[in-house]
Amino acid sequence: MSGAAAETIAFDDFLKVDIRVGRIVAAEPFPEARKPALKLVVDFGPEIGHKKSSAQITKHYEPSELPGRLVLAVVNFPPRQIGPMMSEVLTLGVPDEEGEVVLFHPGKDVPLGGRMF
Repeated sequence: MSGAAAETIAFDDFLKVDIRVGRIVAAEPFPEARKPALKLVVDFGPEIGHKKSSAQITKHYEPSELPGRLVLAVVNFPPRQIGPMMSEVLTLGVPDEEGEVVLFHPGKDVPLGGRMF
């Protein structure tokens, strides 16, 4: 999704969105999803723990290459039922030139659970 910038919001509204860094510890195909997706388990450190996520990232990523990769995710949205799985976090990405998701991640190794600011 691209185009013009979204409407202006107050900084306090931005602070309500809790975006944290986590490490993918497991990834597998998710054939029950309506659109091609992978099931991820992401470790956000001891305070938040492991959370599940459905991610439409099959164009650029194989499940076997994802464990160990750092990602950013929104951890304070309500869980969402995706097929038979309850997705607990929204793993973040940006579209490539064809609109396919590329994961958003820190450029250096950082502590798990760190909050984006």
